[in-house]
Amino acid sequence: MNTQSGTMRLPRRGLYIFLAIVALGGIPAGKAAAEPLYLSEWIFRVDFPEGYAYTGGDLEKRFSFSSGNGGTVDLVAYDPGVYENPEALADDIRARLKNRGDMSTFEYRGKKAVFFTLDFSGSVPLNGWGLCVELDGEQGKPRPLLAALAYGPAARPELQIYHLSALDSIAPTQGDFYAPGPVTEFSYPRGEPVRLSLAGTGLSAVFRAGEAEAAQALVDREFSVLTGYADSPLWKEAWTRFYRAIYRDSYDRLADAAFILERSWNREQSSPAEDPSRDLARFLLEWVQGFAYERDFMGSDFVNLITAATEGRGDCDSRAMLWAILLQHGNVPAAIMVSREYSHAMGLVDLEGPGARFDLNGKKMIVAETTAVVPLGLIGASVSDPLYWVGIPLP
Repeated sequence: MNTQSGTMRLPRRGLYIFLAIVALGGIPAGKAAAEPLYLSEWIFRVDFPEGYAYTGGDLEKRFSFSSGNGGTVDLVAYDPGVYENPEALADDIRARLKNRGDMSTFEYRGKKAVFFTLDFSGSVPLNGWGLCVELDGEQGKPRPLLAALAYGPAARPELQIYHLSALDSIAPTQGDFYAPGPVTEFSYPRGEPVRLSLAGTGLSAVFRAGEAEAAQALVDREFSVLTGYADSPLWKEAWTRFYRAIYRDSYDRLADAAFILERSWNREQSSPAEDPSRDLARFLLEWVQGFAYERDFMGSDFVNLITAATEGRGDCDSRAMLWAILLQHGNVPAAIMVSREYSHAMGLVDLEGPGARFDLNGKKMIVAETTAVVPLGLIGASVSDPLYWVGIPLP
């Protein structure tokens, strides 16, 4: 883990807000959006980069957030039937803004969507990106729509990754909470199913063509965002969001691999396990401990989890995150912890029994070292001070 700090194509290379059914009756302007907010009559979620705060809106269907460094995100939800589809909504927004940017339609997980570049003049020229997408609704009937604009001064090109990261964090429906975001799916549409070997197991699992490239692009973009917080008092929150973004992007991609590995573990049991969850955790830990150790001192050490699983390589946080996601697919609560001082990461699992533990939100979770062949629950004395670790809860 490195802790240093026509057809439109997006650049290839969170605040954890739940917009849900219950309205709370008011949000103070300037409230940090890192705290959960319940705002609207439809359930959708955003997870903006750290530092964005609520700056205004009608507290029902219009919400504006500012990053404090020039970035703005505006969200507007529309009742069914106000616009025929996301394209009509996007056309109206672009006309009202006299926007010169390009527009492309696509499908995001069974929902109609439109992406467009923002490029409009004013006292201060602004640019960025816009997304219009269907929200949850009844099949065969008009759906509510969401318009999301992320923009900033055109003279600040470094803000572009924050705009893209903010829009990619949007989950229009609950079914999208554990799937790649709309920016990623637009830029890297998933291809046909392909069967790939799971490193060192003799097993194979189904992925989609292009998933490793897409997952790595997400990692690289979010690492670029993370580096902007190296000297910020929000660095711990930014780290948490970095791993949370990877978790969301990877969870669905790893579904079949998790099933195949758990089925293999079941077949290896000669008799019922006394503690199946602990045995599964040990089985998966032994697998990731056998990966080749890999570091990148010029950028993110994080090898995307599809490549880690199929090529058997990665640094500590890649292995810990992969292990935790596979366990969560098996209904075993898991998380990770990271340390800037130790430049290390480890897995965490909520199990009974012996082992060194780390307190994560009131739960004493067992630690898992993924880069050395040691049993579950052991941690080296040289990296054992809990004050130097940050726990990363996973949804």
